[in-house]
Amino acid sequence: MDGRGRRDESQGTGLSRFRALDGTNLHYTDEGAGLPVLCLAGLTRNSADFDHVTPHLPGIRLIKLDYRGRGLSDWADPVSYSIPQESRDVLALLDHLSLDRVAILGTSRGGLIAMFQAAMAKSRLIGVALNDIGPEIAPAGLAAIKRFIGIPPAEKTFEQAAKARAAVMTGFVGVPPERWLDEVRNFYDQTESGLSLRYDPRLRAAVFPENPPPAPDLWPLFDALAGLPLALIRGENSDVLTVETAAEMRRRRPDMIFAEVAGRGHIPFLDEPEALAVLRRWLEKCR
Repeated sequence: MDGRGRRDESQGTGLSRFRALDGTNLHYTDEGAGLPVLCLAGLTRNSADFDHVTPHLPGIRLIKLDYRGRGLSDWADPVSYSIPQESRDVLALLDHLSLDRVAILGTSRGGLIAMFQAAMAKSRLIGVALNDIGPEIAPAGLAAIKRFIGIPPAEKTFEQAAKARAAVMTGFVGVPPERWLDEVRNFYDQTESGLSLRYDPRLRAAVFPENPPPAPDLWPLFDALAGLPLALIRGENSDVLTVETAAEMRRRRPDMIFAEVAGRGHIPFLDEPEALAVLRRWLEKCR
């Protein structure tokens, strides 16, 4: 391996697939050149989440992964829809691309995977940027996720779904209708009978089992990021990452680059000025 890694040129568009260790085919994109940055999306989301920030990050190699069961990746046994397995998939992708190390930009679930990597395979990391996620997830945020995960929308068109999302996302201020339309086009597919989820609905049972185990203490995973360039972006109105949790993260890592994005809940889009300023400083540290 040469540090920059090889590129899969099997498709000229930058869209590629690779086979995970258990045989599941996973989709990713690989575009640009320079510092390799792996973008990991939220729980039910996919690589298109980073389309808005991509034009603002020139001079880096952006690799975006669809987790198993999401986006254009294959559905799998729901038991495998877990952070440990998704972390193994990340390592399999790095090996597929012959990359020794990457920086990870992790949104929500993606940030948890990045912390898990720091604990289990820190030598593969250059740095980590966390988008509205920390070692503690607020109960209000979990409740909000439980209300929608795995449930197809009642709305029949993208336009109807965009209006409904704008009404529900009360933590977001000043978001134009076009952005909400982009969001729902990423979440759903249009069918003859209405909108369908762009992920395996069995993800719900994997995340919220009937008899859930006790919540693990994730602070040791955060502490495992010690020594790596670290950034944190928080939505001002986030119901997932509380002010208190962000403050404790900053206390433990006073060198962590931090910004709160005004008028945003969970999750900031990452093309806001505050978010971009953090990402640019973080990328400089990673270089």
